[in-house]
Order: sequence, then structure tokens, then C-alpha cells
Amino acid sequence: MTRNVQELSVSELSRALKRTVEDSYSYVRVRGEISGFKRAGSGHLYMALKDEEAVLDAVCWRGSAAKLTVRPEDGLEIIATGRLTTYPGRSKYQIVIEQVELAGEGALLKLLEERKRKLAAEGLFDEDRKRRLPFLPEVIGVVTSPTGAVIRDILHRLADRFPRHVLLWPVLVQGDGAAEQVAAAIDGFNRIAPGGTVPRPDLLIVARGGGSLEDLWSFNEEIVVRAAAASQIPLISAVGHETDTTLIDFASDRRAPTPTAAAEIAVPVRMDLLADLNGFAQRIIQAVTRGVDNRTRFLEGLARGLPHPKRMMETKEQRLDDLSERLAQAARRASERREDRLTTLAARLRSPAEQLRGAGEKLSDRADRLDRAARSALRRDARRLTDLQAETRMPDAVSRRMGDLADRLKRLGSAVEALSYKGTLARGYTVVRDADGNLVTDGALLSGGMGIEIEFKEDTRVNALVSDGGKPPPKKRKPAAKPGADAAQEELF
Repeated sequence: MTRNVQELSVSELSRALKRTVEDSYSYVRVRGEISGFKRAGSGHLYMALKDEEAVLDAVCWRGSAAKLTVRPEDGLEIIATGRLTTYPGRSKYQIVIEQVELAGEGALLKLLEERKRKLAAEGLFDEDRKRRLPFLPEVIGVVTSPTGAVIRDILHRLADRFPRHVLLWPVLVQGDGAAEQVAAAIDGFNRIAPGGTVPRPDLLIVARGGGSLEDLWSFNEEIVVRAAAASQIPLISAVGHETDTTLIDFASDRRAPTPTAAAEIAVPVRMDLLADLNGFAQRIIQAVTRGVDNRTRFLEGLARGLPHPKRMMETKEQRLDDLSERLAQAARRASERREDRLTTLAARLRSPAEQLRGAGEKLSDRADRLDRAARSALRRDARRLTDLQAETRMPDAVSRRMGDLADRLKRLGSAVEALSYKGTLARGYTVVRDADGNLVTDGALLSGGMGIEIEFKEDTRVNALVSDGGKPPPKKRKPAAKPGADAAQEELF
């Protein structure tokens, strides 16, 4: 029976499983808590979704990640929309995320509290960093939607209190891309150079009307809070109604309970203000929006008849991310091993000065030992020669023996003179010993008041005291008798 079953390779079975999973689960919505979130250098997002009993690996490709309205974070409970697929390189299945939304208001509040603690710990909400508002600004920059009632309320209130030059930066105040537009607007106002063709605002107002927690969420995004904290222009936040609170309120220099109250805080008295620019901006944005929508629908219609090239590259891109991460780790471990080996080898090396000092001491010791051995051999040969003279009364053989011994004595004497440190003394050098007779090879070992002995040529020795300043007169010592050829001849006979 088993012989009739079709034999498949591992790759064939993996591809069959991939097709089955993708066809059966081409569109799913999964609720779970994010764990192990990381962003690869390619821009792809990798994470896992888990609940009490199971874990599901997830990946969000770079193109979809740029469109997410919710920034994934560890511990955040979300509802992920996408499709299931397999990754043959690790024999696992995963969900390819195309859209993310928070799982209820409880998750939003939890995320809001954690983000508030994080930003407060960085000092973005400190009172000592808040700037004083100008008393009467010449130019006021407003960041809000150009189509809502907020900008009209602000302009109306400014006109009643004090006419000022107003710059409007139209942005989305909720939904996809709203947080990025608000942050870019704050940064754009700060980049305007003073004295240019566009006047630089003296005061900024970031405003929108009331709404639910989800509606106001763009103003709780970290990118908006950091942009408000980094603004060099004093900023008033006027988001929502009086009971609404967002994170930009803590980072701004002043919080207004409503957009109308922000205009009252901005100027001290009533004035007239021209506000017809709002209509032109609204018509331009609507025209651009209609054009973009028409072209988007046209491109989507063309794309339906073509296979999606990204799906053909997804597995390869994921494998490339995996190999890139492993390569970086392997290179770091190899570098650490080589660094440890280099440190070990360096610890075994001796400095050239230490090696020369040890070799000098060894050479001096061997020269002394050779000198003593040569003198002992000379005395022993001299005694033997004297005994031969007494026994044979100087026959020819003794004469030849004496000649040989004399030649040998001469050679030994030459060797002694060549290897002895006496030759070095004859060239003008000296030998320094301490009070115990030990050689002194390093001047750093001497100290003031220390007694030393200095040996010159012809075995002349002088006792001296080491002085830090003055030079006490040396005490001369009677030179010892020089063992020369006459002394050797006397010892010989």
C-alpha cells in the first residue's frame, strides 16, 4: 500500500502546504498581544501574536508597515488583518499583516499610560523647560484641519481680540498619517528662517475639536509629542474639549481647554482679522484629494489583472533578513575570539629592555665563572709542570710538555681576557655594586645616602655614597695586585 503513495521532496511538500494555507486563509483577522517585536534593517516588521494558549508568528512587509495607523509595541493588544502563509526555511506558518488596529479602549488607555511614563522619564514634561509666551506675537502659526470649525473659531476670536498675521498649516487631525503631518507642520514652522519671504511665527497653536479617545489618538503619538517638545517657537496645545487630555498638552508650553481659549491666550485684546484664506485652502485640498482618488482607483483597476510581484519576493526577503542577522552575529563572535587571543599573546611578551637586562646579567655571570675556571686551570697546570720538572730534571720530553703547557696557558689567558669584563673596564667603563656586592644594572634602584662600590680598570675600586645633590669625595682603595704573566710564571715554578 505504501508504495502507491506519491513520493514528494521536502521542497515540493513545503510548496504544497504553502498553497493550501494561503488559499484557505487568504483573509483573516487575529486578536492577540504583541511579543518579541523588532524592525529589520530592510524596513520589515517581525513579531509574534500570543494569547493564553498559543503563539502565532507575524510579519509586516515594509510597504504595509509604512501605512500602519498603530505603531506596534511589545505588550500591546491588537487586531491584525492579513493572510496566513508559510516560511519553508523554518517549517513554520505565520500571518502577513496588512492592517493593525487596537483591541478596544482598554488597550488604548494602557498604551497611553505607558507612553506617558516613558516620555516623562525623559524629561519632556518638565516645567523648567517650558518657554514663556510672547505678550503680543506679530505672526501666529496654526496647525489644524483647514475644513473643520476649529480654525474658524480661532480666527474669529483673534479678530475680536487683536488682528494678527496668521499662518495655517493644514493637516489631518485623525486617521492615517495625521500624526506625521502634525509633527511635520511643527517642524516646518521651526525651519522658517527669520527675515525670509515667509514670516517666521512668534507663536504656534496646535488645535482640533473634541472627539473620542480614538479620534484624538494622533495627538498621543510619540512623534507629535517629541516635535512639540523640540519646538523652539512657544507652543499652545488646544486639542479637544476642556475635559479631554492628550500627551501633547504635557509637552507644550501652555495648554488651552479649547481652541477658542487658545486664541484668547495668544493675544491680549480684540481685533479684526481677515480669514478668507481658509476657503481657498479647503478648495485646493479637496481638488487635490479628488485627483489623487481618481488616479488611485485607475491604478487599482490596472493592478487587478497583474500578479503581485511582492508575494514572489516575500520568502526570499525574509530569508535574507534571517541570514543578515546571523552573519552579523558570527562576525561579532569571530572578532571577540581574535581579540581575546591577541590579549593572551600580548600578556606573554617581555619588553626588549627586560630581555636585554636579563641577557646582560647572564653574560656577566658566565664571564665571572669562566674567569675563575681559567685561573684554577692555570694553577693546576702550573703545579703539574713543577712536579714534572722535579722528577725528570728537565729532559727533552718535559721541555716539549712545558712548551705545550705554555702554549695552552697562553691560549687560555687570551680566552679569559676576551670573555672577562676586565676588557670592558679597560675601554673606560665601570662596574657598580651595592653594599652587599651585588651588581647594580639600573640607576633607578639607587637612592640618596646609599653606599656603593665602583670598579675601574686594573682592578682599582672606589667606595662612594649616592647623593641627590652634592658630590662627596670618593674614598680610594688600594688596587689589588694584577695577575699578569710574571705572577703566572712564579706560580708555575
